[in-house]
Amino acid sequence: MLMPVATNLVLRRLSRPYLSHLFLLVQNYCSSVVQEVGSAESRSAELSTVKKKQKFPFAKNLFLGKFDHDVLTYPEILDKERLQTLNELVAPIEKFFCNVDSKKIDATGEIPLQTLDQLKAFGLFGQQVPEKYGGLGLNTTEYARLSEVTSIDGSIAVTLAAHEAIGLKGIIIAGNENQKCRYLPRLATGEWIAAFCLTEAGSGSDAASIQTRAKLSEDKKTWILNGRKIWISNGGLANLFTVFAKTEVFDHVGEKHDVVTAFIVERDFGGVTSGKPEDKLGIRGSNTCEVSFENTPVPAENVLGEVGDGFKVAMNILNSGRFSMGSSAAGVLKKLIGLAAEHAITRQQFGKPLTEFELIQEKFAKITCLTYAMESMAYLTAGMLDTYENPDCAVEAAIVKVFSSEGCWYGVSECLQVLGGIGYMKDYPYERILRDARIAMIFEGTNEILRIFIALMGIQHAGIELQETVRKLRNPLMNPNFVIYKLWQRRRQSSDSPKLNLGLDGYLHPSLQVSATLLEYCVLRLQYGVEIVLARHGQTIIDQQMMLKRLADVAIDIYAMTAVLGRASRSYCIGLQNSAEEINLAVTFCQDAHSRVKRNILDVDNGPIINNDLNYKKVAKQVFKSHGYFAQHPLARNY
Repeated sequence: MLMPVATNLVLRRLSRPYLSHLFLLVQNYCSSVVQEVGSAESRSAELSTVKKKQKFPFAKNLFLGKFDHDVLTYPEILDKERLQTLNELVAPIEKFFCNVDSKKIDATGEIPLQTLDQLKAFGLFGQQVPEKYGGLGLNTTEYARLSEVTSIDGSIAVTLAAHEAIGLKGIIIAGNENQKCRYLPRLATGEWIAAFCLTEAGSGSDAASIQTRAKLSEDKKTWILNGRKIWISNGGLANLFTVFAKTEVFDHVGEKHDVVTAFIVERDFGGVTSGKPEDKLGIRGSNTCEVSFENTPVPAENVLGEVGDGFKVAMNILNSGRFSMGSSAAGVLKKLIGLAAEHAITRQQFGKPLTEFELIQEKFAKITCLTYAMESMAYLTAGMLDTYENPDCAVEAAIVKVFSSEGCWYGVSECLQVLGGIGYMKDYPYERILRDARIAMIFEGTNEILRIFIALMGIQHAGIELQETVRKLRNPLMNPNFVIYKLWQRRRQSSDSPKLNLGLDGYLHPSLQVSATLLEYCVLRLQYGVEIVLARHGQTIIDQQMMLKRLADVAIDIYAMTAVLGRASRSYCIGLQNSAEEINLAVTFCQDAHSRVKRNILDVDNGPIINNDLNYKKVAKQVFKSHGYFAQHPLARNY
């Protein structure tokens, strides 16, 4: 029987220092943060269509075994005219990127000025800046499409994203009209370049632990900013910085507290210095450096949002751009799949082309299925952001980021493997793209942190409703029918045979009915997994990160299955070219995802002794105790 689950299961202040700020993040997101992200996306896109009310948060509801059937209707956001306009915008940009010398950018460690000037001429520094401020005014779907094109060169993609997706995004999301009118026109044209200054030497994913401080002058007209930020993309190029610093506030009883506040800082304010460019593994042409602020005077009107809102602003900014990593990763892999396929077709070994070897066929199939999934997820999420009023898509955006960053790394590595020794050589693009791809699993939230975030957001959402379930189960005499039903349901779930009652097959093309059944199975197994971990761990679930990871991975696979099935069904129904092959892509992906879900929930059900978690912990503790590898050399002996 379920143990009591408090409504504030993951919202309360924690005594565990290493997790406290992470769950503060969840607390902020569970209030107005998520709503403001959707609102900002709405404002930046300036869509003429009337947006619908979102019935409930899709990904969060999966943790309750609930499924919004409307999501299986794959979104069609752009009408014929707007799609044509987008294609006309994309065509010359695609042609331009075909001629970009990425090898030279990687070798020299900088993007040529003429390349930057052409990017500015295309309007790529103001993609989502509203037209009235001089930008392109693209909606989320259009932005995803351009991200797919610009991702072909990792250094350029990061430079644009650091400016557009995080550097100036705070002004769009939280800036007042004066701030927008003052800064967005120059940022939209690329006259000014923006950077996002959050990370410090002792503060990475734990954003609340920053040490940079801003002190208000006695006349209350100026903030004096002091601190040092590291690994800042565009840090040496930027004219404007979105900076996060600790500030002091007094509560209603006069006690002083530290809060995080966001500031718009111009380089010309003074006291701003940039360090030498970092020598990086990948994205070497993008500028990354330390940025220091020494007694930098910031006008009081340059506070972004309200004093104390900095943490919320930072999380909103980071969340708002994560979804586009799906289309970016897909853009990279689609190019590499083409190049690697050409090699496999022409390269012969043992008297036959590589294409006839099953292991090569398997590689291409898996990469293509992953690419189809990440692309489908990205445009499904973009469609949600463009369709709904104030959508709650924080979990969906995190899911796309985790899945796509890891899928891209795997896909690029496998393409390099197909090329063999050729792929390892710098004369070919594979090794450079592999190096560029590695950063995606780190920035905008490490995948480890985001997995915990995905799981906790879902569990917190489920915990509210499960409270009522617990109340009824603890009073069986007053709720006999409910108790009998739950016991029967639990028995079926424990035997891995959940009752399929969501009816998902009725919302997809008949050729996808088997896959729809697999999807429904996975949704109900996630619900079972959530109930198991809450019953077993109660409020201590916050310490069970290996279990949380498994639940997050299940949610990721379910969202990916939903995206590919909805997209393939739409493609087949409207008769798109190769739509029958899309059906096969969706079916193939769903079978693999179903196997992963089955294994993850089995591991959740088995517990830490059987699923090996306990042994992992023992090994890790010994590593830390020994300060490294602890096994004796195989040639060692006791004499």
